[in-house]
Amino acid sequence: MRELAGRITRSNRFEYFIIGLILGNGALLGIETVPSIKEGYAVWLSAGHWATIGIFIVEAALKMLALAPRSERYFRDNWNVFDFTIIVLSLIPAVGTFAVVARMARLMRLLRLVSAVPELRLIVTTLVRSIPGMLHIVAVMSVLSYIYAILGYEFFHEHDPEHWNNLGTSLLSLFRVVTLEDWTDIMYVAMELNSFAWVYFVSYVVLGSFVTINLFIAVVISNLDEAKQERLRQLESVATRGELIDELRAARESLSRLERRLSEGEGLPDR
Repeated sequence: MRELAGRITRSNRFEYFIIGLILGNGALLGIETVPSIKEGYAVWLSAGHWATIGIFIVEAALKMLALAPRSERYFRDNWNVFDFTIIVLSLIPAVGTFAVVARMARLMRLLRLVSAVPELRLIVTTLVRSIPGMLHIVAVMSVLSYIYAILGYEFFHEHDPEHWNNLGTSLLSLFRVVTLEDWTDIMYVAMELNSFAWVYFVSYVVLGSFVTINLFIAVVISNLDEAKQERLRQLESVATRGELIDELRAARESLSRLERRLSEGEGLPDR
């Protein structure tokens, strides 16, 4: 049973089946937003949801069985913990105070697509790895924005109080500038006061938008390479274990054949 469960959970067909199931569940969630369909086919939609949960439970049980007798290793994989959490939340009845939680759990089933597709897992792993580096960039950007906000207040708050009335308003105006959303409107108003005000805005756009975005991209690409290398090492280790198992099986079969020959008198030649 353990070997059968392992073959099933590692097969490509089973993986594609789970992916199709997740996409089908997403389609059900979309269909439920149509009132006429939801009212007319409520029973079938509910049956589809419970069937999805049942298959997810069977999948988790098969993965645990494949790792028997050390099934606790199932929870050492963060993606397995994520899948198991979604299953548990999906079992919460959609009544009373738990109704909102149950609806959110239904939506979270779509996130299982990330854990089911290796390429998506790689992207999420890269983003998680990139968080520390991104926080450092955000810290630098925050200091830069604070300095520019104070300068903007000092330069323009009397001429354009709508955008530079206080520190908070100045920060919001700079956020609008760094997102490049109609930032030139703010700049042109400031240039009515001083024709060289464009230096302030252009320098902030270059530092806050172009340079920062490139830094974010650099951090993500660097961590993506590291995640790819780690995945390759994992695949190589899995292949090595498989090769060792095959060699051990071949050696065991050779020993069994030799033992049969010895027992039949076909072993060592007579002296």
